[in-house]
Amino acid sequence: MKSRSIYKYMLIGGLAFGSASCEQYFEPATSIDEESALTNAADVETATIGTYAVLLNAAYVRSVHFLMEFPSDEIAQGQSSSDDLTRAYRYTHINTSTHATNFWGQAYKVIAAANKIIAYVPDDASVTLKQLKGENLYLRAMMHYNLVRVFGKPYPQGSGANPGVPLLLEGLSDEEKNTIARSSVKEVYDSVIADLQKAAELMNEPKSNSFASKEVALALLSRVYLYKEDYENAVKYASLVIDSGRYSLTEGNAFTGYFQTAPASNPETIFAIQHTKVQDRGFSAIGSMYFSGDASGAPQGQGVSGWAEIYASQKLVDFLAKNPSDLRSRFITPYIKDGALQYNQKLNPATPMYYVNKYNLQEGVINLSSPVYLRLAEMYLNRAEANAKLGKTGLALEDINRLRTRAGLSGDALYSVANLGSKSVLDVVLEERWLELAFEGHRAYDLFRNNRAMERNYPGTHSLNNTPTTDLSQKVLPTDPRTIFYIPQSEIDRNPNLAQNP
Repeated sequence: MKSRSIYKYMLIGGLAFGSASCEQYFEPATSIDEESALTNAADVETATIGTYAVLLNAAYVRSVHFLMEFPSDEIAQGQSSSDDLTRAYRYTHINTSTHATNFWGQAYKVIAAANKIIAYVPDDASVTLKQLKGENLYLRAMMHYNLVRVFGKPYPQGSGANPGVPLLLEGLSDEEKNTIARSSVKEVYDSVIADLQKAAELMNEPKSNSFASKEVALALLSRVYLYKEDYENAVKYASLVIDSGRYSLTEGNAFTGYFQTAPASNPETIFAIQHTKVQDRGFSAIGSMYFSGDASGAPQGQGVSGWAEIYASQKLVDFLAKNPSDLRSRFITPYIKDGALQYNQKLNPATPMYYVNKYNLQEGVINLSSPVYLRLAEMYLNRAEANAKLGKTGLALEDINRLRTRAGLSGDALYSVANLGSKSVLDVVLEERWLELAFEGHRAYDLFRNNRAMERNYPGTHSLNNTPTTDLSQKVLPTDPRTIFYIPQSEIDRNPNLAQNP
């Protein structure tokens, strides 16, 4: 099979939208005959491009965003939706969740495709082939890690002993793939770390931030080690990325326009799922849930350009308001009409419509965005949190103040040991993560892995869990079974060794 036909076949499969279910457990819909698929470096490159293309599928990028972000307290859903995303927000999960099923299928599709290349390319191959093998090791690690975050308990609960997800590695027979059991959270983390370390060793070619590179692997290692509570390594790998010289924090207007900039020209982005202008998803885009308006960024009513039913929470808006000069408030666009903030009236009490614009207006296209998975600001935050837990208060506050200064804050808004008041250093770090990484899929994990509850006391559909429904309170403890999602029932039915979450 010629490489051109491989590219066409895999790209069509990778860009297909809709259900992610597979006819065979773990087998990607883009699978091709192994004997004829990979015969030279060109074949490996085109196959790798096809694997990256799977990340663009709505069944991956949209579904994983809903699963990771919507259980947080920084958003409010203003009305019930027929889409399964409502259950993700309300913590009323079911074992036939559309988005959980989509994400599971797409993630393992990427892993299975990556395994073909990992198995094919020897470690002593050419520089180009080693780079491609490293990229596929990174993609496999990223998928396993995302899967264990969604379907497995945080590492600190039981020191990784809880059930994780199946580890799909190269060399497994078809029978083994279809009967593989769940590895522990620790085993998944260990595999992810091993893949990322090897990927970083193999990758030595410069790549744009839409592809994996040495620094991309190092950045994800920093996050994984932080979540694992290996703080020395979290500091080490964050520092390697910060000190690499490849990235810089955006400033001023470049910062407030961060998410409207194409990834390739953004110096702060480490890894993003790049969407080009021809890949605008319209009402199926992530940003459609957060915003409705025109190409100038002016907000309008629901249904103009998007569904606009997910808003910044009143809790987050109030916290941002403590420092009115904070540039991060620019990522929230209140829907104001005739001088008055508008409310979604479908609930009682009604939900204020604070539109979010982090997933809109890339290059002037209303619903176009390239979701950012890793960026330099997170490296400073990872290092700050790790140093805070290592007792290195001064170093932690130095990194926090670096981000607060970038956000336009100064004077008493910057932290020192003397002005922490009743807050701990960790309190300050987690608040800064909340402000800086809002709507990017971090908040719920930051709370639960630090043994903190997720508390809502503002309008949103979570009130529908209560009697009376005007009770706005919701408190989710980090040990609650619903902090993670059910394994898709279709996979349980297919594999007798796959145990369900309680």
